[in-house]
Amino acid sequence: MSRLSHTAIALTSLLLTGQICSAGEWPNWRGPNGDNRVADEGYPVTWNEKANVRWRVPLPEMGNSSPIVWGNRVFVTQAVEKEGKRNLLCFDRATGKELWSRGTVYKGEEPKHNTNTYCASSPVTDGERVYAYHASAGIFCYDLEGKELWKRDLGPQIHDFGGGVSPILHGDLCILYHGPGEKAKLYALNKRTGKTVWEFKEPKAKATAKREDGFKGSDDGRVGSYSTPIVIKSGEREELVMSFPELVIALDPAKGTELWRCGGLNPLVYTSPVYHDGAIIAMGGFKGPAISVKAGGSGDVTESHRVWKTGMSPARLSTAVVKDDKLFLINMTGIGECLDIKTGEEVGKARIRQGKHSGPVWGSSVLVGDRIYAVNQRGVTFVMKADPSFEILSANDLGEASNCTPAFSNGDIFIRTEESLWCISAAHDA
Repeated sequence: MSRLSHTAIALTSLLLTGQICSAGEWPNWRGPNGDNRVADEGYPVTWNEKANVRWRVPLPEMGNSSPIVWGNRVFVTQAVEKEGKRNLLCFDRATGKELWSRGTVYKGEEPKHNTNTYCASSPVTDGERVYAYHASAGIFCYDLEGKELWKRDLGPQIHDFGGGVSPILHGDLCILYHGPGEKAKLYALNKRTGKTVWEFKEPKAKATAKREDGFKGSDDGRVGSYSTPIVIKSGEREELVMSFPELVIALDPAKGTELWRCGGLNPLVYTSPVYHDGAIIAMGGFKGPAISVKAGGSGDVTESHRVWKTGMSPARLSTAVVKDDKLFLINMTGIGECLDIKTGEEVGKARIRQGKHSGPVWGSSVLVGDRIYAVNQRGVTFVMKADPSFEILSANDLGEASNCTPAFSNGDIFIRTEESLWCISAAHDA
């Protein structure tokens, strides 16, 4: 496919989300189309801490958010835990020089898991404004020069595991899930003013000690979602789809009214929904099932529109990518899974390992042409063939741990580790 054709496809998809950008932008978590798929535009396949590195800049402390890219700027959220800082950092794309840092100080109650961090949500931009959601510390909107345009305090976000869901943009709306927790809600804010357009309260889960995933650790086991919603087109209407505890729910993105819901998930959800060929695939977190549901329904569609449901699985935190009617992901045990998207049947499985390099994957994989890129917790990026064998083409070690999803833009790969922000480029071999 030509670069011009790819640009046209990308722009058509972006019109649905209200974002107009070139094929080279990476404006939000999981990329311009929200599906972690990009064309192969000369992205490097091999690198290390010296080879194919354009620049590396140190960060104040570890973080679980991922970078976004617009034009000559790279943005990433960053906490400084002891000082209570919740910041958005902006870097020059060409050099890695920090251009500005903006944020707030928050020292209220905000529990989290010891593997989680504050500022775990990735930012989002429309090319005019950039939005950073800092959970209990609120959501902030800046222009690209770092001027604060508005901010909103949505109240405390309290959950034992902390926060980590990223906002999205759709038309004039900034949509974000203020959760997980007892008061979790999905909000649509006017992206220019921050005023609430609508809000949707998360349905209360029915979790019991006998839940099918077997998760325990509190009286009823952990309940919560870390799903970032997506907007799809089903026939003539748009649907905002979100994986809640136990349920996949579609809303009218303009009004926030419920269109349909489908049961079948477990009460702890880490992954975001994936859309392909008229169906949404959603996956539970800790040993949860995966389900497929046809879009376009009304009311409770569990019986009428649910296509398949799998049994319990290894814990899945990484959101899947789709190629040729196959779903690819790497689970929290470091096993690559390939499912037939039409039936849910497993058609491939492989431990992702090369030599001394192996480990769990928490960030989401990215499909680049016919290759899959995935960064494991040790900071090794595996490049694999997008087929059920998961044949490894390279294992690229930066020597720094990572829980993040890489960003891809015009031949450059941006990787956030616990210590640094890296720009990897084939044009910069050492």
